[in-house]
Amino acid sequence: MTVRSCVHPAGQFVYGVHVPAYQVANLRENDCVEPLGAFSDDNPYLNQRNFPEGDLQVGQADAVYEIVNPLPFRGVTYISSAWAVPKAVSPAAIKLPEPQAVSMRQALKDILPAGEAQDLQKSFAAFPETVLLALAATSTDQDDLVALAAMSCEFLRDGSGEPVGLRYAGGANGPAQARILRHDLFEVVVNNRHLPESYRKIMVLRPGVQGGSEIVGEYRAAQGCHVFEYLRRNSYIPWGHYAANMADDAVRYSTADLSDADMQGLRHLYYQRTFLHLAAQLGLPLPPGRKAMTRTELEELRLAVIKALREKDAPALPFTATLWGWNYGFDFSASGYRLHASHQQIHQQFAMLPQTVSAWHHGGQAADEPIPSYACGDLIAEFCEQYQKETGCDFFSTYLKAIRNNRRMDGLENENTSLIVYENEKVMLFVPKAQTSQWELQIMPLGAVGNILEADAATRAALDRALLIAQKILARLGARLVSSIEYSSRITAKPGGQRLLYALLPKLPYSMGAFSEAQLRWVNGHFPEDFAAACRLHLPMVLDGLEREGGGVA
Repeated sequence: MTVRSCVHPAGQFVYGVHVPAYQVANLRENDCVEPLGAFSDDNPYLNQRNFPEGDLQVGQADAVYEIVNPLPFRGVTYISSAWAVPKAVSPAAIKLPEPQAVSMRQALKDILPAGEAQDLQKSFAAFPETVLLALAATSTDQDDLVALAAMSCEFLRDGSGEPVGLRYAGGANGPAQARILRHDLFEVVVNNRHLPESYRKIMVLRPGVQGGSEIVGEYRAAQGCHVFEYLRRNSYIPWGHYAANMADDAVRYSTADLSDADMQGLRHLYYQRTFLHLAAQLGLPLPPGRKAMTRTELEELRLAVIKALREKDAPALPFTATLWGWNYGFDFSASGYRLHASHQQIHQQFAMLPQTVSAWHHGGQAADEPIPSYACGDLIAEFCEQYQKETGCDFFSTYLKAIRNNRRMDGLENENTSLIVYENEKVMLFVPKAQTSQWELQIMPLGAVGNILEADAATRAALDRALLIAQKILARLGARLVSSIEYSSRITAKPGGQRLLYALLPKLPYSMGAFSEAQLRWVNGHFPEDFAAACRLHLPMVLDGLEREGGGVA
């Protein structure tokens, strides 16, 4: 098989195993032996072993597993047996520790006179900016964070000293600008969930405080769910995109706090905007404005769009692909590097992408033909076509078969052989054989559904539930930064081959990406079956929480 994929046409995974043994010529001229320190009996510990006399013969080194991603454009995963074998014995060890409590107020109380220790702003003014940024990111003490917030911007306060808004400059002949004194400090402290919510609402959550993006959609539910849909009109995504943000009266800084209704609301706005966009392109009558569509109305509109697309005289769609993504979690290093999303408050983004884009040569000369507009799902479509031509097999049917036939790579015969974390009659949540982040999870429908237009109401609900379950499991494992993306087929693609696929990609503290990842070489420290087992350990608690919440379990 020349096509690069770990999914063999026989419905099994295929992968490489490196068992290295090799010789190394020693070309060093000088020995630089010196003590590194001493043992408890004061005998020196030398670096002698770093300076061998002759050539080296490396015997049987640790085995390394090389797994081409099922979708080869996503690269190759390498698993070192030295790291993975201990976790195979105890998958429950795959977990991040809870962050430690941090309080500079308490530390200063122990070393400064009482009066000085109480004046945190005065004490903090003597600290370098890097220390303030680190404290803003890690402190769990509200007093620390309130003092840092007051150093970052100018507040309006009521008679009791409580903040009620921000001080603004300009506004007469130009846009009003909030008086932000230290931009990095402002951004970091406001994204710390331990800052009192009253401050966060004033600084970043109240509609309009982040800018003039218009609110063009809204979702409310009786369970305290409230989501706004913002238009990002001048977007890095051409033709604008939309952001579904939890509103300021339904603050969610953690996926552990995200409810079933919240997820339904975030995704409902995505479905609603997409189906309306498609209906408008097809010239269909649109529902009256200034009102959210019900689930029934949404399904009726979806079916109307499908029917119109099947008409012989259906107009060509200028926009044919969906884009959906979710950056969950914010972090910032003291050295000034933002490590993840722009804002901790839970939000999702979505847009529609055009079929083609105008093409030009240098000098402003128009090309003869437009070029295809990029959508990541197109890469899957191209590969599925290649796989079908070379093997005679439908890729996703074969992939599902391989997942169900999965066996461990290390030869262990224990109960942890499955890659599946959660499954119902509509969708599967699973660990990919070749993870592109240490804790990657994926979701796909079990039926022939290539995009959200092809997903009926039950399938959409199942996808939403699986996304929520996956995020809650990752939260219980300690993940705090997770990127999620959707790979979908073009709306105009022939149904049946490509499957809708969601990838959830956590970033771990010790695995943020470097030169290996830049080459699409993903290095993992566990076998995928063991991570699936670690996820399943938390599944009962997640499902029980959703059941108690009142949403039921699909």
